[in-house]
This record gives sequence, C-alpha cells and structure tokens, in this order.
Amino acid sequence: MLADYIKEIRKLVGTRPVILVGSTIIVINNNNEILLQHRSDTEEWGLPGGAMEIGESLEETAARELFEETGLRAENFLFLDLLSGRELYYKYPNGDEVFNVISVYLAKETYGELALTDGESLDLKYFAPKALPSNLDERARLIIKKHFYNVESDHWKSEHEIFEK
Repeated sequence: MLADYIKEIRKLVGTRPVILVGSTIIVINNNNEILLQHRSDTEEWGLPGGAMEIGESLEETAARELFEETGLRAENFLFLDLLSGRELYYKYPNGDEVFNVISVYLAKETYGELALTDGESLDLKYFAPKALPSNLDERARLIIKKHFYNVESDHWKSEHEIFEK
C-alpha cells in the first residue's frame, strides 16, 4: 500500500524533498465545467489525483484515484501530458516536501455518482471557467491554464484545441 511505502520513506528522509510520481485527472461535464476537489489536507481546491502505488501504471493510478476521490469511473482516459520540474514543488502543511511528476489524463465517458469516500475531500464541485475558486492549488492552476483554458477568449478549450498543440 502506498501510504505504508511513503511512511517508510519518510522515516528515512524526514520531511526532506522526495520525488513523487502520480496522475491527475480532468473531468469535464456536459456543461463544460471542470470537476475540482476541496482537499482536506491543504484546504485548497485541486484536481482529483494522487500518487502511484507500487506495481501500477500511470493510467491505472488515474482510474484508481478518480474512483477513490470522486466515486466516478471512466470508460477510458486520454493521456495529455507529463509534467515535472521546479514549478511542481510542493510543501504540505505538515512540512513534507515533494517534487511531483504528474501524468495528466482527461477522463472520457465518466459515470457514477460523486461521493466523498476517502477522507481526502471536503467537497467535490464542478466549476465554470469564470467561477474558479480563489484558493485553487497552484499545480491545478498550471494544468488548467496549460491545457484547458483559453485565456484570450475566456473559455474552456474544445477537445480539438487541446490536441492541436
């Protein structure tokens, strides 16, 4: 289990930075709103996602995290990007430091009911482009700006715009 794996590493390195690999999932509903999760650990709004467990693929991580954090499943996932670097450094409120390596997926044909099941979420809500919360996690802001929000025309990018890079 990942939590045990990370606890073992933290026993060795304390709060010093570690490289954490995981997946983030974008869910857009039929009203072109993006699903955000109000996280209990940081009290910020962010995108669903989390760390890879031992033996998982990045896509398996995306599917597991989507279900664990939102109660939703997807028929398939479209890989969008692999992000890393200094801008993905994060220091958690407990002092743990990480440099994230994030695979970004777009969940296609999602189904199920939104549910707070894993204790990591205070709330789950869809947001329109002009109504994103002010306390949006910087990693989520980076991903949304890079892949989903067209600043010039103030709207979510269409699937065509996302993939025409």
